[in-house]
Amino acid sequence: MATAYRSGWHFIDLVTAIPHSGDSLMVTVFGEPVVVTRDEDGDVRAYRCLRRPRGAPQPVRCAIRYGMIFVNLDQRDHQQVDADTPAARTFSATPRSA
Repeated sequence: MATAYRSGWHFIDLVTAIPHSGDSLMVTVFGEPVVVTRDEDGDVRAYRCLRRPRGAPQPVRCAIRYGMIFVNLDQRDHQQVDADTPAARTFSATPRSA
């Protein structure tokens, strides 16, 4: 059951919690420590902290929506999209009064 809740996007905090570049926030999501930082360019990034010695931090998908930080720990969503997929079609509608 924990794996069902583990997949998907999870709220971490508000963006105002790390307002300046170099600020960081350490949280635990489903028992895994995650560090959310703001880099020099002002972008918010998240990393999974590995428990192995000398392990490099593993990037985690991070998104900002409506001033809130969300992370996704599920590795299945990290697949790249094929360039051969058809582009979304757009439809134009003419108003009835025209």
